Amino acid sequence: PLICDAYISDQLPNSTLKYLKFRFRTNNKIHLLLLSLSLSLSLSQYSVLFQFLAEAMVFLSWGRPSSEQQQQVINKAGTFNYDNKYRGASSRSAAKLKEDSEVDKDGFLINHSRVLVGYGKESYEKGKKALQNWKHFGMDWAFVDPKTRVETGNKFCICVKQVLPWVMLPLQVVYVDEIRKSRKGPARFGYGSGTLQGHLLAGEERFSVELDGDGKVWYEITSLSKPAHFLSFLGYPYVKLRQKHFAHHSSHALLKHVHDSSSPP
Repeated sequence: PLICDAYISDQLPNSTLKYLKFRFRTNNKIHLLLLSLSLSLSLSQYSVLFQFLAEAMVFLSWGRPSSEQQQQVINKAGTFNYDNKYRGASSRSAAKLKEDSEVDKDGFLINHSRVLVGYGKESYEKGKKALQNWKHFGMDWAFVDPKTRVETGNKFCICVKQVLPWVMLPLQVVYVDEIRKSRKGPARFGYGSGTLQGHLLAGEERFSVELDGDGKVWYEITSLSKPAHFLSFLGYPYVKLRQKHFAHHSSHALLKHVHDSSSPP
């Protein structure tokens, strides 16, 4: 894969014009792209900005990423890129996350989508199997290796097609939980994954299916996220639009799978 990381030039011409060098490594060749920023910032603000940029890294591929490329990304990704206190936070309801002042104070945006996808136990089992096999990523512009096991601790990549390159986003399954249906209670299956170093965002996302007391089957996506890379920081309105776009397409993919008569329950 093409790996882009940023580092600071040693030659700074003055206090307001700073040069950032971007180093691209692919096939053992080094390509340099200079980007100049003319900003009115203090030296301390520049220091913080440059430290942030120096740690930035994004994983790109000009073609559809192979399993080998994804494994390379996973090996390089390292640990979670968000605070330990939010580990497992996506298991909470979207309403509770929005009410949490700490979540808001720390800059997280809450996204939530809940769509009716079917009725009855058979539809629920199909939905559950779909999540376990990543059918909710059944899109031509976003996918996860379907061989990835949904187990706590497993690392994987979400591969997303952007305007030109593919972006590989490393994550790790934080938890898997299931509530089996009782006589009166609902049934629910879901899992949450957290972002790793090299992901454009920082936070967690939960996917779940639920069979409620009325026999309705719901597909739900809940996430809390914030920019973790200067590219996502600069283009955050676009990122938020893509998140909504993904939720719509993911719901459609899972709905199609549940209603496909050939899909195994």
